[in-house]
Parts: sequence; structure tokens; C-alpha cells
Amino acid sequence: MVVDRKKLIIDAATKSFSLFGYKATTIDQVAKLANVGKGTIYTFFKNKEELFDEIIHRLIKEMKETADASIDPALSFYENVHRTLYSILRFRKEHQLTIKLFQEEKDIGTLAVIDVMEKLEHAILNYIAEQVKTAIGKGEIKECDPELTAFIMLKLYISLIFDWEKKRKPLDKEQILKLFELYIFKGLSV
Repeated sequence: MVVDRKKLIIDAATKSFSLFGYKATTIDQVAKLANVGKGTIYTFFKNKEELFDEIIHRLIKEMKETADASIDPALSFYENVHRTLYSILRFRKEHQLTIKLFQEEKDIGTLAVIDVMEKLEHAILNYIAEQVKTAIGKGEIKECDPELTAFIMLKLYISLIFDWEKKRKPLDKEQILKLFELYIFKGLSV
């Protein structure tokens, strides 16, 4: 029964954060959505920040699982990086909580949300850097700084997907893969 209540609380809080954002979500709202008393929430979480942190840790885990599922060992490193980045960014773009958090970060600048968005980006960068290290170890790409390379890859990918289409026709997955190969991997390939 204890695990069920904790799950109810986490699900209700995720729904509240997704609908109202971090700043507008209260423990009272979460309690009503979960159909539990506020005291029950405080048996599991000492405050809203700790509850939010738990949800974000789960979100990062889910995002990593999505990225892992996109990797195909039969494909080249750059094809897998493309698949991974595409799946992570699609996840962020389609997941209601991340959409709301991006909106709140931009519109309100809530410090807790800014911190969470940095954690999400850090988790993505670490994931890509690990893939880069593995590719270096396998001899698939040249020696490079994995952290810097991950940063460049992510920012280029975000620019090609989000920034480019603000004023131009969106690029399809195949075009992005070709551009990624041209700008990144032709210089890294062995």
C-alpha cells in the first residue's frame, strides 16, 4: 500500500507540473489530484522541491531508456548518434512535462526550472559524451574531447531541428543526417 500511495503522489505531481508548471503547482493541488492528505505526501517527500527532483530523476531515466532503445549495433556511430539525438529531442518535444518546463523557463525564468533544464541538458551531454568515448575506443572516430564534441553535436542538432525551422521549411531526418555527416563526421571519421 505504501508504494501505491507514493506512485499516486508522483503521478499526480507529474500531472500538476505538466499542466500548471513548477511555480503554480502546490502540495495542496497534488494532494487533491492524488486523493491523499497533505500529510501523506510529507511522509514521502519533505517539500515540493524534493518531489519535483524525484520526478525529474525519473524523467531523465526514461529519456536515457528512450535513447538506448534507439541504438542499433549494426549501424555506424554517426547513424546511431543521429538516431539517439533525434529520439531524445523528440522525447523532449512530445513529453508534456518538458514542454511545460521549457515554456516556464522561457516565460517566467523560475530558478528551480532553470536548474532542472540544466540537469536535463547535462544528462544528455553526459550520455552523448559516453557514446563518443565508446566510438573512440572502438576506433570509429578520431581522438577528440568527448565533452566538447557532445556539446557541439547537441547544439548543432538542436539548431538544425528547432532554430532552422523558425523561419524556414523544416528539415527531414535524412537531411539532418546528411548535414550531420557533412559538418561533424567527415572531420571525425577514421
